Amino acid sequence: MRWSSQELQTEQVGALPGLARLNNLVRSVQTPEFAGITFHEILCKSALNHVPGQSAMPFGYTINPYRGCSHACTYCFARTTHQYLDLDAGKDFDSEIIVKVNVAEVLRKELAKPTWGRHPVALGTNTDPYQRAEGRYRLMPGIIAALADSKTPISILTKGTLLRRDLDLLVEASEHVPVDLAMSIAIYDDELQQSVEPGTPTTKARLATVTAVRERGLDCGVFLMPILPFLTDTRAHLDEALRRAKAAGATSVLYSGLNLKPAVKEWYLLWLAREHPELVGRYRELYAGGQYAPKEYRTWLAARIKPLIRAHGLERGVVDPATGGLRSSALPTSPERMPVSASRTPSPSPASSSGRGLGPVRGPSLETGPGAIRWARGAEVPRSLIAAELPPDLAPTLF
Repeated sequence: MRWSSQELQTEQVGALPGLARLNNLVRSVQTPEFAGITFHEILCKSALNHVPGQSAMPFGYTINPYRGCSHACTYCFARTTHQYLDLDAGKDFDSEIIVKVNVAEVLRKELAKPTWGRHPVALGTNTDPYQRAEGRYRLMPGIIAALADSKTPISILTKGTLLRRDLDLLVEASEHVPVDLAMSIAIYDDELQQSVEPGTPTTKARLATVTAVRERGLDCGVFLMPILPFLTDTRAHLDEALRRAKAAGATSVLYSGLNLKPAVKEWYLLWLAREHPELVGRYRELYAGGQYAPKEYRTWLAARIKPLIRAHGLERGVVDPATGGLRSSALPTSPERMPVSASRTPSPSPASSSGRGLGPVRGPSLETGPGAIRWARGAEVPRSLIAAELPPDLAPTLF
């Protein structure tokens, strides 16, 4: 990376509180290509993050190649993680990006250990692995290769259209391990989307990425998360969102409401006061009881969106190949405890104007046992990566 002329001096780095903790800091870099953003390159000591057994998350391990995210989504629940470095959850989260430059090398060593059980690994659960920095640092190809070579199931959730760069790798990986992909697309009003998610690709570009994934024979879900009260929870917006997701080829849709942790709430309300001041009072009232909207609102939202999801044929999707569905005490998270089928039943592909589908689904699948959580009508709960926006009481009632 020819950034040596952009490297910051040590005293400049020291001016940032919290970075002194990064005793593995290699250098901090600014470049005109990423105006207003500083990349802090570090040598990480570990790549895999173990998810506690009591967690509601449907995966055992995660990988975060980056900390902070230039997507700058005002509502992002991960903003609070920057406070661990004494950086703020607002502007610093968007512009002070920690880059684990050796993450693929460290990951490969961890996966080579005899004790590694090929547990499902998720990316995109905290900060986005395909944010703009990935175009420069190219960490994901090495991560995907390491996981595939070790026969480790892969799940990726992203807003980044850069995912398309790695489709060859992901298709190849799917021939050997379960690969699960999902695009996060929450807002289908272009003006609102660019206001609340200023660093992200457009909704149109993300939907085109869903189509590109499906054309390569892989399943791709859409995460309609978070739904913003009084902004994107209208029947018209939700119906349009689901219509466009279906037309793009999405195999399923997950939704959730908005989670406003204290520091995130402060940042989000600052944006709301600038863009929609008439809603500030309503939000303060709705979230007066904590980071989640009250159960009454969540029940109302579920009653509104469930019939729409069903009407668009997105309620079933595919069972997540990495976990077989939602995490539960009865649902194992290790491939050794999951029966693997020799072939995978393709998900229905959306018909094109010529009447032909987008092609077969590739790769093996993992079937769930009798203990799998089920939703209405007895169908298995689709998709993985239940976002951290979801309060515990919502996990079994996604649709």
